Amino acid sequence: MVILFWGLLLLSCAEKQNRPNIIYVLADDLGYGELGVYGQELIETPHIDALAKTGMRFLQHYSGSPVCAPSRSVLMTGQHSGHTHIRGNDEWTERGDTWNYAAMFENPFLEGQRPLLDSIITVAEILQNAGYKTGSVGKWGLGAPTTEGVPNKQGFDFFYGYNCQRQAHTLYPMHLWKDEVREFLDNKMVPPHSDLKQGADPSDPASYNDFKLNDYAPELMHKEALNFIENNKDYSFFLYYASPLPHAPLQAPQHWVDYYQKKFGKEKPYTGKKYFPNFTPRATYAAMISYLDEQVGDMVAKLKNLGLYENTLIIFSSDNGPTYSGGADTPFFESAKPFKTERGWAKGYLHEGGIRVPMIASWPGHIEPNSKSDHLSAFYDVLPTMCEIIGLPIPDQTDGISLLPTLLNNSQKKKHEYLYWEFPAYNGQQAVRLGKWKGIRKDIFDGNLNVELYDLDNDIQEQNNLAAQYPEVVEKIEAIMKQEHIPSSLDKFKFAQLGDK
Repeated sequence: MVILFWGLLLLSCAEKQNRPNIIYVLADDLGYGELGVYGQELIETPHIDALAKTGMRFLQHYSGSPVCAPSRSVLMTGQHSGHTHIRGNDEWTERGDTWNYAAMFENPFLEGQRPLLDSIITVAEILQNAGYKTGSVGKWGLGAPTTEGVPNKQGFDFFYGYNCQRQAHTLYPMHLWKDEVREFLDNKMVPPHSDLKQGADPSDPASYNDFKLNDYAPELMHKEALNFIENNKDYSFFLYYASPLPHAPLQAPQHWVDYYQKKFGKEKPYTGKKYFPNFTPRATYAAMISYLDEQVGDMVAKLKNLGLYENTLIIFSSDNGPTYSGGADTPFFESAKPFKTERGWAKGYLHEGGIRVPMIASWPGHIEPNSKSDHLSAFYDVLPTMCEIIGLPIPDQTDGISLLPTLLNNSQKKKHEYLYWEFPAYNGQQAVRLGKWKGIRKDIFDGNLNVELYDLDNDIQEQNNLAAQYPEVVEKIEAIMKQEHIPSSLDKFKFAQLGDK
């Protein structure tokens, strides 16, 4: 009876405590310049723009990495990419034919990426242990089915979406995961990266019918996100909403495609070999972003209807910079503006276009409306921020610094002297942001250890290498690169050129 009494008392406290709900919305491959409030002129994002008007817009916020999985690992663990466990997209091919869509359907263990370790503490585990109801909806990418890295074993009470990044290469998949069980959808098998049928006419819209099926994953996941909010309205909750939008392939609700077709006019179809073909690629890409914006508006309306809005912190960001493949004509939209958007400068690269991302934080009554911040921050600051918000000690493992003083418009006494990234792919890269300076190493796998140096105050597009003029700055950046790089325990992420064994 005593045990039951204390159990009921703890449950009652968990229900009634007035800690804020936290919703973190993570877009996929959304560029710094793809929101109206960040300067986008062609794609309409009124709901996200409204979120910025009620809160704070960060101007110098950085993702954890220039691609999906490692950026999410940094976000979840609070460790930068020189320390976090997952440092690149690792499809774990030693398991078998992991790129075979049909084989993955027959054997779900072929899905997913290499897992986070059970010993690693995630932000979700911290919040869950503090009594929060925790949910993850969207794309995971940090641990294949049956491994210790699945969301339900990394701190989430509830998960719905793609376990696997490769599965997300179609937005009309044959299944999604609800917790650790597959939920089968009303879609036929159309393997990702399929082309038009042989002999199909690229100028005929009917030739693209195989790429618009019945159950649209972003819509299904959105319903689950709203249900999670509804089901946990009496508790403090954390929702990690990791949308697959606007990552290729180009697939979007028809009403938004029609809207942008009318706005942009006739365009050339995309019939390339990367991802799915698309009859109206520019209209469809814009439609994906506006649909994501519509979903943010739905979520805010849901919170208001439930009386939760005033006590909810909403953060919106993106996992890395914009892509340049799969028909996404991001140069047309100037998706990374004011940074360079083209291949070699955006997704996959440690230049500003690849890692500088939008971040908006809204928390009525706490964050000053329509404010902005130049505070230098990164994904690994999210975990310590969450800890400070709910009054928990910040774990020693994190490389981050709490952003709470900045959010509350107080003096941010503790600041980063520098930010660090490494990326063991795209020929090997390292980067450091040190005040106005940006140092970057590229082509490390070719044996290049030279550091390029850019003055971001005067050269935001990183065009003028000043390394020869400021050797003392280069030397300091090289020392940071050496200090912050801890050799990975996984061979896939090691840099032999940096002495890793």
